Amino acid sequence: MRKIIMVVFVVLVSAVAGILLINDDPKNDDMMARTTRVGVMLSGSYDDRSYNQTHYEALEAVKKELPIEPVYFTRIGKDCYNDIVKLIEKEGCEIVIGTSSDHGASMEKAAQAYPNVYFLQCSGTGYGGNFSSFFGRMYQARYLSGIVAGMRTETGHVGFVAAFPISQVNRGINAFALGVRSVRPDAQIHVKFCKSWIDDGIAGKACADLLDRYPIDVVAKHTNSLQVNMEADNRGVWSIDYNMDNASALPDTYLTACVWKWDAYYRQELTKCLQGKFHGRNVWMKMEDGIVSISPLTKNVKPGTEAEVRKAEDRLVSREFDVFYGPIRDNQGQLRVYEGESMSDEEMLNKFDWYVEGVTVDE
Repeated sequence: MRKIIMVVFVVLVSAVAGILLINDDPKNDDMMARTTRVGVMLSGSYDDRSYNQTHYEALEAVKKELPIEPVYFTRIGKDCYNDIVKLIEKEGCEIVIGTSSDHGASMEKAAQAYPNVYFLQCSGTGYGGNFSSFFGRMYQARYLSGIVAGMRTETGHVGFVAAFPISQVNRGINAFALGVRSVRPDAQIHVKFCKSWIDDGIAGKACADLLDRYPIDVVAKHTNSLQVNMEADNRGVWSIDYNMDNASALPDTYLTACVWKWDAYYRQELTKCLQGKFHGRNVWMKMEDGIVSISPLTKNVKPGTEAEVRKAEDRLVSREFDVFYGPIRDNQGQLRVYEGESMSDEEMLNKFDWYVEGVTVDE
């Protein structure tokens, strides 16, 4: 009996010691027991009613659940290494978030210089021990919004104002065009690059140029400027938004929006940082992960659109179909994706330098 008691005693002591050792690990306990400052670099303003506001609202929601204090730096451009250093050394941030693809190079450099700081890079692909990148498969929502546009257009001419001809943007243009032509096979998608993510004047002018030149009756975009939708509204042209839902601001011409919901990702990854369980990785989240979606369709969509969109969404979520399944031809007639094949993630992420059939880039 005495031996049994001794064995039980030893087991209990070992268990308690193990718990104490775990709690003594600052990575597992310290950051959860205090408020941790999180540096956030936004490419525009936090209240832009677009991309930057989606990150701001997500982090403001998460800080109500986790012991974090976001520190926002706004209108941060490509060369942001010094801004990162300031967030760490002057603001005391132990986690840094870059929200733009432009921030990627500086973030990776800083991750090597500050190995005890966690780095989360949105719209990137690199990763390391203390560095993760993340994004969502927005092209899936783009495809659905293309169905909305294809159902709505009467002229068969659809406009698309885009920021830069990079893989991320081209991927969205092509997905949108495939969605349009899935319900309107003869449709033409006219693209104008404005060479800015946030400049309202340039984005508005690009939209005006397209509307002046072609009989466009639906416009979509990949910029962070609401001016595209406002220009369309001024001319009585239907529009599809990006980043967040602004339907209440444009009740007469707004159709839907491709929207971001970052809350789930930030909640999960920041918890890992605070618990010392962070592992650098590159994650590209699907529609069913809740990161990307289209906003509720407005009264302005054509009757029957809801059913077409939901049917396509069900196929995407079931994984029996994805947007870039072949056969797909480019706008020069070349077969790019063969029947029975699909584009790889590597191709979609980094090698999208061509446009699908029906797309014309306006110079």
